[in-house]
This record gives sequence, structure tokens and C-alpha cells, in this order.
Amino acid sequence: MKIEMPQNWYTGNLTWMQDRLQYFTVYGSHAYGMAIEGSDIDLRGIFIAPKEYYYSYNKNIEQVVQSPKPNSNESDITVFEIRKYFKLAADANPNALEILFTDASDHLYKTRIGQKLLDNKELFLSQKIKHTMSGYAISQLRRIALHHRYLNNPILVEPTRKDFGLPEKTMIPHDQLEAAQAMIKKKVDEWSWHGLEDIGSDVREGILSEFERILLDITKWSWKDKNEQIEQAAINSFGFESNFLHYLDLERQYQARRKEWQSYNTWLKTRNPKRAEIEKKFGYDAKHASHLVRLLTSCREVLTTGKLNVRRPDAQHLLEIRNGKMKYEELVEWADKEDKELTELMKKSTLPHSPDHKKLERLCQELIEESLEDQHAKNEQRIVY
Repeated sequence: MKIEMPQNWYTGNLTWMQDRLQYFTVYGSHAYGMAIEGSDIDLRGIFIAPKEYYYSYNKNIEQVVQSPKPNSNESDITVFEIRKYFKLAADANPNALEILFTDASDHLYKTRIGQKLLDNKELFLSQKIKHTMSGYAISQLRRIALHHRYLNNPILVEPTRKDFGLPEKTMIPHDQLEAAQAMIKKKVDEWSWHGLEDIGSDVREGILSEFERILLDITKWSWKDKNEQIEQAAINSFGFESNFLHYLDLERQYQARRKEWQSYNTWLKTRNPKRAEIEKKFGYDAKHASHLVRLLTSCREVLTTGKLNVRRPDAQHLLEIRNGKMKYEELVEWADKEDKELTELMKKSTLPHSPDHKKLERLCQELIEESLEDQHAKNEQRIVY
């Protein structure tokens, strides 16, 4: 399917928007080479606003979104102001990075400035992509796992306090219960090693992992229950009596189960009908699974080759996964193994640990200045003497 540049694509009240667009591309399933009949058409772009948005104290704009009307053939369009785009891409946001790395055949519009941005797109790539792409993928896996659990173990009955051996009314006033829980949470948070935020995520993870290993050696706690042991230590530090601890635990179990029941019912009421059909057919969300595999596979390519391929050479394999080729258990096992291997590949990658922010800063300033100069020149030509 050939997608053309839409005419008069912007219908909002920012009259300057179409003239300030610098780059526009096909995005999503069509850009991946994974579109099927009925796939939405997604378009993404980058614009540079007029000078008052850079010099004024009360004007700001980050992005413009135009969603299609229901049951229409309109495209889903999002365009980013260039500074917002740079921030997202420099942070290795996969959704942002993909905008510049689509296949040239999917570029619908670009100015001289847009081309200059494309020529420098590799500046955004760094080892940070392991954490973001893998992070997105694992979040997809958690969602798949949650819905898989809902499908196989539906929560059909609303939990009651009686189910957990609790009286109909709480024995401890709610505000006191919340205060006790807050005290315990605060103590656990104090042991959470805040202050490492400015250290690279890979180094931070290494420090915490080593500390946990030493702690486990000393205490003989198992990995399975170490979080419970730490929380129990926090509870003990306040000198609460054992019966209170037991009651607190039952209250927590009840509240957790009730929250899960509420989440389950919200999911039932709001789930996408098309996704529901997929889950019913395959026992889990195979569409999410295909995106998970795409993200982890793309991450592997970036770390090993330094290239981000939005147009997928393995598109057919990904479509087969979307059509249920991978069993749920196989997906979970593969994703866990792949995530661990990506951590090792990141350590060997020739990509920089993080992007050169000074170069990106200069590039962003240059592009904005060029755009404003171009606009000034156009305005000068319109003046009649």
C-alpha cells in the first residue's frame, strides 16, 4: 500500500503549522512492513515553531496530535516540536528514535533542515537503547502475562473480608492502619539506596546486584523471599506486636486481592474488542507478543551493528508470531533469555554509553536558527515597497 503525503493534514488553529513542518514519515505497522488489512495509518513528523515560541515567556508547544475520527480512513498524526523530539530521542525513547530511522521510501516530506536532521540521526544512538527498548518489551510482557492470568484464572467473585479471616469492620481505625503502613514503607524506602539516580543505570544495577548478593550471603535469605524479609525487618524495627503484624498482613492480602478484582473488572469493561478476539483465539495477546519480539530483536541489531532498522527484515516471522505461532510459555522463556543476553551485548557494544549531548545541543540550535532565518527571509520577500 502506497501512502501519500496528505493534503492540508493540519486542521487546528495554529495557522503556521503546515509551513513549519520539517519532516514527515510513515510510522507504525506500515513502516515496519507488518501492515495487514485494516491496519491503521500512523504518521509522525517534526516541526520548528515560529520565533515567538523561543523568545516569548508565555508561549510553549511540545507536540500536536490529530487523531482520526471514528470509522474514518484518516491517519493518526503526531508531530513533535524539535526540542521535544531531541529530548525524547537523546533519552533513547524507541518511539521517538524510530521516526528518523524509517525507510527512505516512507519519507513523505522533508525540507533541507529535515534532511540535515536525518544526516545526523546516528548521534542519537547509544547503549541506553538497551534499557529503553528492553524496558518497553518487558512492560509488554508484564501486560501479556497479566491478561493471560485473567484469561486462565478469572476473578469471578468479589473478595470479602471474611474470606481472609477479618472482621466485617477493621479492628484498627483506618487512619492508624494507613499511618502504620506508611511508616513501614518509609523505612523500606530508606533502605532503597536513593542517591544513585545520577549514576548510569547499568552501573547502578551492578552495585545493587552485588550488595544483594553480599546481603543474601550474610542472612541466608532466598531470592524468592528477600523482599518479604526486608519488609519484615522494617516492621520489627518499630516494635509492633506479633498479633498486629498478623492483622496487618491479612489486611494487606485482602486489599491486594480486592485491587486485583477491581483491575480485572476494569479490564473486562475497557478491553479492545479486536484484542479480545486475539486473546480468545490464542490464549494471550499475540499482537503484543509480535511487538515484544520486534523490540528485543531490534535492540540486538542496534547493539551489535550500530544500525536501527525500522523496516523489519524479519517482518514475515513477526507476522507469524502475531498469528499465534509462538506459544505463551515459549514467548516468556525466549524474552527472559534474550533480555539477559542483551545485557551482555551492551557491555561489548561499540556504541557510546550515552549520546554526545553537546553535539546534539549544537545541532538543535543550528536547525532552529536556520529555520528562523529562512522564515525571516520569506517574510522580507513579502514586503512591498
